[in-house]
Amino acid sequence: MHETMATRDAIAGLAVGITTSAQPSGAAKLSVLYRKTTTGLPTQETQEIRVLLARLDPGDCTPHHSHRHPVTIYMLEGTFTLELEGHAPLDVKAGEVFVEPAHVAMTGRNLSTDTPARMVIFYASKPDTPFADPVA
Repeated sequence: MHETMATRDAIAGLAVGITTSAQPSGAAKLSVLYRKTTTGLPTQETQEIRVLLARLDPGDCTPHHSHRHPVTIYMLEGTFTLELEGHAPLDVKAGEVFVEPAHVAMTGRNLSTDTPARMVIFYASKPDTPFADPVA
């Protein structure tokens, strides 16, 4: 099998976190949206990665709940107001990222009267773990 210089460079680039392009115009552009060191991630030999799309219409509210593992939200549209136990309410706006901590009671609201709150949610867990646990 013949390995081209571009292929070799692309594979080498993976080791240092850069990418290259098949086009002579340049490399793919990577932008870090958010970085956070966290605890509570699953440690089993296998994990399940889930990516969800969520929408809260104006006035919608999530049930009072907690998560077994950190859950990352990336806001696509609107504002999501998080009420985490022991903390002041926090607004996460379109283009922002927030990591919901594990084992913290919370609820989320869309306080807007006219704009939906749309977000991508992603997390790692033991396979088949429920997304959230109800909190009384």
